[in-house]
Amino acid sequence: MVRAIVGANWGDEGKGKITDVLAENSDVVVRFQGGANAGHTIINDYGKFALHLLPSGVFHSCIANVIGPGVALDIDKLLKEYDDVVGRGVPKPTLYISDRAQVMMPYHIDFDRFEEERLGKASFGSTKSGIAPFYGDKYLKIGIQVCQLYDPAFLRERLTGIAEQKNAQLKALYGKPPIDVDALIDHLFELAERIRPMVIDTTVFLHKALKENKAILLEGQLGSLRDPDHGIYPFTTSSSPLAGFGTVGAGVPAGAITDVYCVTKAYSSCVGAGPFTTELFGDEATELRNRGGDAGEYGATTGRPRRVGWFDAVATRYGCMVQGATECVLTNLDVLGYLDEIPVCTAYEVDGKQILDFPNTPTLMRCKPVYTMLPGWKTDVRGVTDFASLPENCRRYVDFLEKQVGTPLKMISTGPKRCETLRRC
Repeated sequence: MVRAIVGANWGDEGKGKITDVLAENSDVVVRFQGGANAGHTIINDYGKFALHLLPSGVFHSCIANVIGPGVALDIDKLLKEYDDVVGRGVPKPTLYISDRAQVMMPYHIDFDRFEEERLGKASFGSTKSGIAPFYGDKYLKIGIQVCQLYDPAFLRERLTGIAEQKNAQLKALYGKPPIDVDALIDHLFELAERIRPMVIDTTVFLHKALKENKAILLEGQLGSLRDPDHGIYPFTTSSSPLAGFGTVGAGVPAGAITDVYCVTKAYSSCVGAGPFTTELFGDEATELRNRGGDAGEYGATTGRPRRVGWFDAVATRYGCMVQGATECVLTNLDVLGYLDEIPVCTAYEVDGKQILDFPNTPTLMRCKPVYTMLPGWKTDVRGVTDFASLPENCRRYVDFLEKQVGTPLKMISTGPKRCETLRRC
């Protein structure tokens, strides 16, 4: 059995907590795409953690955690994160790294930063984690796989050729110093030795687990609207955060995925540039942002204030559709208890017409939200674990969202802790 947890929107939907909850009934948790450019915040008995590369199953000692070949592997950050988790009292997790995963290089991060600086106001809102340059090199076939770190002659030949191209660009476009190949190789050899015990053929490992009827959980990063093919291009990430890509980025058969949990917040939040139809500004935005989550709506990786807005049923319905969602998961419901009325975006208005389907980017940039107003419940529902115990208006809000999205909404988070979750019949 393979289940996938993915985002319905712009990312930052609360997938980390949901992965942590569902991991209790899993044998393996797999990160299948993305890198250290986004974080999953988890609060459990060990404390509060922001995971960037480690799979969210690391808090369960019986779980095998896998970094698949589709991940942008920043070894430096992975090791620091691993040491931090263990240093805070978490038992050493079982962690496997695909020998086919590609390595995030220091120059990828440099190029990401240099390009955002060059673009200025026209930048894409990158987290400057090297993601776009990394995936660009991967598909240009000038990336370095983990397995290649253990072949010194091959690695030196590859990096020497790569540096020739990169150095010309560094000089001509950015006016920056060249890559020191010798220093880079020394650094990579040191990192390679530290992760050597974790490196395996994870595809073989996962197929063996399937034959043994193990439960596998695929953990996605970001959300549907950041997909480079189906999202708000070019305001996207550089790998596919769709559940369908889990078969590639993890290495499991497409037919093995039985359940797709698509996570969305009870309102909207967004990090990065691009059109955001229900975005709030001023005091209204500040209040929602500060009330959101356990410590407000601020990026787990960057610390940047997230853009916030009301629930967007048009975007969420589309996000669940392209994910192939079998179930929708609602997070942060407890945040909205301060409101007398709660707007829900149920359509877009563009060029004098109302539309219900999520449009392409040029059209989206001209869209305005059409709201339906729902009564608030004016009660703190944090920690409620029984749907029937929620206030009537709160239940009606959930029922309305489910009808608008068109996907069964069975799991609801009423707080950031693992135990603050309810299942709805």
